[in-house]
Amino acid sequence: MNVLYKNCRICPRDCGADRTAGIEGYCGEGADLRLAFAGLHHGEEPPLVGQGGSGTIFVSGCNLGCAFCQNWQISAPASRSNSKSAIRLGRVVSTGEFAEICMELQKKGGENINIVTGSHAIPAIALGLRAAKGKGLKIPVLWNSSGYENADTLELLSGCIDIFLPDLKTLDSSLAANFFNAPDYPKAAVKAISWMTHNATQVIIRHLILPGLLESTRSVLKWFADNAAGKAMLSIMSQYTPPVHENNSCPGRFVTQKEYETVISWLDEFGIEDGYCQELVTGSDWLPDFRRDNPFPSMLSRPVWNYNLDKNGNYN
Repeated sequence: MNVLYKNCRICPRDCGADRTAGIEGYCGEGADLRLAFAGLHHGEEPPLVGQGGSGTIFVSGCNLGCAFCQNWQISAPASRSNSKSAIRLGRVVSTGEFAEICMELQKKGGENINIVTGSHAIPAIALGLRAAKGKGLKIPVLWNSSGYENADTLELLSGCIDIFLPDLKTLDSSLAANFFNAPDYPKAAVKAISWMTHNATQVIIRHLILPGLLESTRSVLKWFADNAAGKAMLSIMSQYTPPVHENNSCPGRFVTQKEYETVISWLDEFGIEDGYCQELVTGSDWLPDFRRDNPFPSMLSRPVWNYNLDKNGNYN
């Protein structure tokens, strides 16, 4: 599958980079798979967490570029970051090491394997998941993504993924251009999510409320009611946090109680019943810092692997 990274067309960016020659795509990555952290996480939707926690694997790099990204330390290369202190943390892993990480998460009691932001690395991840299943991986696998994906590329994950967990960030192309540097995000995400709802038995569509931009949320809720109700569940997220790195274009406040209640009332208006609503979050103590061995507060996460560990499990 390495050939798919040559003249790369894996995601809707169609950047054409020869990632096999070490040339970074828009995602900031070459052909090697880089990971930043793996651990048992308790901050996902309740059924995904269970008793043992969701076995999250955070992939370095990203093909989108959200201006308010909470994982900016691992997602954005310095070449397109608004932060003067940009860092991009992570370490290259082989197919075998990726499989071993999956197996360790299962051994430690993980309820599932939760691949976070892997859209730009689908060929390598598909190989790794098949290798893990060959070693005895039995717990479900989640695909936790921005939704900015090509349906043809998602076909590579057939037989590997049990639950799709895409975002539907907005259907407003001007907002998508401003905040995600991807004016085609609405078209691409709708196509990808439609593929997921037609090819998977379990899909949970996430949507983050943006302060002061409720009409964008209303459009997403209407689209869900018209196109995905009965095929997927909806997860409303309220955890928008003003970015800690430099970006003046983002909303500079949290979601208000009135905004939150308005969105909840729209769920009733559109008859949306299946899904989850995150409680209103107006703090930043939970934000990850991937420079730490455990990026999250201990109540939320138990580390199993991070990029500072070498192949023998020793810290560099």
